[in-house]
Amino acid sequence: MISLNILDYSPIDEGGTAAAALKQTTELVQLAERLGYKRFWVAEHHQVESVAGSTPEMLMMHLATSTETIRIGSGGVMLPHYSAYKVAENFRMLEALHPGRIDLGIGRSRSYRIVNEALNESKTKRLPYDQQLTDLQKYFSDDINSEHRFRSLKAMPIVETAPELWLLGTGQGSARLAAEQGMGYAYAHFAKPSQQGVEVVDTYREEFQPSPFLQEPRVIIAVFAVVAETLEKAEELATAFDLWLLFVESDSPPPYYPSVETAKKRGFSASEQKKVARNRQRMLIGTPEQVKAQVESIAERYKTDEITIIPNIFGADNRMDTLRLLAGAFNLNGK
Repeated sequence: MISLNILDYSPIDEGGTAAAALKQTTELVQLAERLGYKRFWVAEHHQVESVAGSTPEMLMMHLATSTETIRIGSGGVMLPHYSAYKVAENFRMLEALHPGRIDLGIGRSRSYRIVNEALNESKTKRLPYDQQLTDLQKYFSDDINSEHRFRSLKAMPIVETAPELWLLGTGQGSARLAAEQGMGYAYAHFAKPSQQGVEVVDTYREEFQPSPFLQEPRVIIAVFAVVAETLEKAEELATAFDLWLLFVESDSPPPYYPSVETAKKRGFSASEQKKVARNRQRMLIGTPEQVKAQVESIAERYKTDEITIIPNIFGADNRMDTLRLLAGAFNLNGK
């Protein structure tokens, strides 16, 4: 049986505000919990004015407090920008207040140069990524016996449980790191939807080494999904998604997620249509049953039973309908 998760960017719809987008995320997580979704993750995006998700830890605290049972996580924290010690304490605080419900998804940053400079301008050097991952393991385990440059240091508050640790990635490097560290691996199929993804996930499973936090490899596959009651409506929503992707890849994107009407009126140039065709390979589009079949096909290809849906489409009502329609198609056991 496939478990479904949600990754939400808190998109700012055309005509809307960031505050409204965050309120909509809160309503979306509450709906996801009622419907029976397993996890709800939020992202870290900087200098992308059309999404409100910039600080996952703070939004996670609000969402965890606004729900009761669904797992709340980051998809993900861009660890190279931060101190592993501070990240560990942030997530220990979350875990202390919401034990057994917190996921720490970790990624590398591919932000704009100005973002990288602003987040790191006081640093004289950067630690290797694998060292930061090792540091997180040390802080979550309260290990003061093994050799470490901060051997006696513990992350506060000290609690009996730890967040689940997931490494986000799209390539062999991240797969090998996740395997070496004994962490779960969340593969971004929506970024690289090719046969190479299966090979990447196979590498993770083959090289996995058990850790105190995970004894066997675990895989989540993340996909963009555009779901509606009819294929015609799904295609309309996908057209707005096409335009948003073009916007965020441009030099001067507008500070909103374009509506279906805006996308229809604007249209696409010949060169843009080629980009749209490539981006369409990153999406699952259709009715609930059509998308269900696509999800099941991806789950079979990657040999996983856990899929994360990214309902990054225009309109809060449409995003909520996506969750309802998929929950019905998959017979999720909600409240």
